[in-house]
Amino acid sequence: MSLFVISDPHLSLSTDKSMAVFSGWNDYVQRLETNWRRLVDPDDTVVLAGDISWAMALEDAYEDFRFLHELPGRKLILKGNHDYWWCTRRKMDTFLAEKGLDSLTIVHNDAVAVDDRYAVCGSRGWFYDDGEDNAKILRREAERLRTSIRAAKVTGLEPVVFLHYPPLFDGRACEELTDVLLDEGIKRCYYGHVHGAGIRQAFQGEWNGITFRLTSCDALQFCPLFIP
Repeated sequence: MSLFVISDPHLSLSTDKSMAVFSGWNDYVQRLETNWRRLVDPDDTVVLAGDISWAMALEDAYEDFRFLHELPGRKLILKGNHDYWWCTRRKMDTFLAEKGLDSLTIVHNDAVAVDDRYAVCGSRGWFYDDGEDNAKILRREAERLRTSIRAAKVTGLEPVVFLHYPPLFDGRACEELTDVLLDEGIKRCYYGHVHGAGIRQAFQGEWNGITFRLTSCDALQFCPLFIP
């Protein structure tokens, strides 16, 4: 059993908002499926770190969820900034259960044990911008991150953090989030959100004892990343 991650598939199988209009995103759904099936076995787990579907409502995301469900492995889903379909945890869990999408699990204010080695945890994160409204969101996301990490620690497994927004970008650190990572002794953090030319500005490597890696679909050439 192996653990993989990829973020930002931006699926739109029920809506007219294909990412193919952007450079490098041609045939992206087929490329993702081909690479996924080549790498991922049925007993593996894949973390999807946000921006799953362009659907505006949960019911409209069904075709995108069904596409993911039919791919091999268990899928753990975190929230991204474009996941407008995201609603209450109870509604999402009920929807997935009623539709028979039992290979999909929402990760939100909790953690999921994987293969007696890892505990998947994390949150959406947020921008670094100044302003009181932004500061409130950041504080909330930092607390959600800490809650999830501590739930992971209860399992006795290694907490591996997944965020949607980058905690480090273009030489800047989002201290509200990086402080939590440092306080909680996190060693690995995977994040998405960054595309196109911005990929060159994304921090990847070790910072203060934490290894960071960008996992957006175009950064990974639509190929799920194996987590050793």
